[in-house]
Amino acid sequence: MNDNVQQLLHSLANSQRYFVHFTRISIFIVMAWIGGLKPFQYEADGIVPFVANSPLMGFFYTKDAPEYQQYKNKEGEVVPKNIAWHQENGTYIFSYALGAVIIAIGLLTLLGIYNAKIGLLGGLLTVGMSVVTLSFLITTPEVYVLDLGGPDHGFPYLSGAGRLVLKDIIMMAAGLVVASDAASRILKESQEAQGVPIPTQQHAGV
Repeated sequence: MNDNVQQLLHSLANSQRYFVHFTRISIFIVMAWIGGLKPFQYEADGIVPFVANSPLMGFFYTKDAPEYQQYKNKEGEVVPKNIAWHQENGTYIFSYALGAVIIAIGLLTLLGIYNAKIGLLGGLLTVGMSVVTLSFLITTPEVYVLDLGGPDHGFPYLSGAGRLVLKDIIMMAAGLVVASDAASRILKESQEAQGVPIPTQQHAGV
């Protein structure tokens, strides 16, 4: 192994704690951006198939699936009768609340850079949110290509919506990484407070 490669490996190994913090920042960016879009009509309309078909979330709406299929708005489209249906359905009120929750989870995760206990909560909530999102692969028909006459439809042929949902498995992994780091830091702080000797080893936290 030449010196340059070895130096690169050492640099990467010694930067682990910064990469964990970058993971926290990345989670926050995704959560803040997506959560911040939830109050907008096109985004609120877009999540209806996921929520309406979910046994975990469908009760937030007043209309039952699949009635929403008659009132879909394309992104950027505004059809008054569709908007009126979504208002009666509770589409927009729910989306506002969901956006606030998503942003809050992102903030908790970000604050894990400074406070391990808050970061642990943020990481676990990120994992929980990802589990709910991934459950849409089971409950939402629109995550798979519809049977419109072509040979490739249904499972495992993911639609555009399905491909977006599947990516949440990366968010789940990121949540577990930052939660694990926070838990390690909490244990270390507890041991230090009790005067317990801490073995010398590489630590991902601060």
